[in-house]
Amino acid sequence: MKNTSKTEKAFLAIIAITGTFALIGQLWLIILNRQTSVAETIIRYLSFFTIECNILVTVASAVILFVPLSKWGRFFSRPTTLCALTVYIFIVGLIYNLVLRQIWKPTGFQMAVDELLHVVMPALFLIYWLLWAPKAGLNWNISRWLIYPAAYAIYTFIRGALTGYYPYPFLDAGKFGTTQTVLNTCGMVIVFLFFSLVFVFIGKIQTNRRLAGKVL
Repeated sequence: MKNTSKTEKAFLAIIAITGTFALIGQLWLIILNRQTSVAETIIRYLSFFTIECNILVTVASAVILFVPLSKWGRFFSRPTTLCALTVYIFIVGLIYNLVLRQIWKPTGFQMAVDELLHVVMPALFLIYWLLWAPKAGLNWNISRWLIYPAAYAIYTFIRGALTGYYPYPFLDAGKFGTTQTVLNTCGMVIVFLFFSLVFVFIGKIQTNRRLAGKVL
């Protein structure tokens, strides 16, 4: 287990605090403006990929900060785990800013929370990964990283077919039909695959440079 500097600890604390504030804020807003029962509203809240990924990076940051030697601390500190989480939260920001920002115009506190979840948190965790996350041991076999996004898509389709509710418009089979939503999902898988390989490539470059620096 690597030593954690004061700067890294402070940065992890910022991520954990920001994520917690944004997640609680979004939960409060969605309950406040709910159009269905509280239970269903909470299920819908937890059905957003954005929320799930922000929960993951918030928990990971807190665990690495406070209990790095625990079972979960060792898990979240693994190069593969941190790289996968970085890919997930990066894609959250990417899709929101390229696709969803044009069709969703929040105001007030909702806008602030949205920016935290879709811009600030992805940027913070990306910076953490680039500056401090261990990367030795990353390899090109990233097939397991695609299990979570694939499982999320399957869950969304099944729940959507049963309830008629889809958290994202491009996954709405009721609106666009099965063929188009399957194509959209395949496109998403390609995006996850591409950026997973990009981040592994970056990790390998950083690792090689650090090793070269130690030799010199």
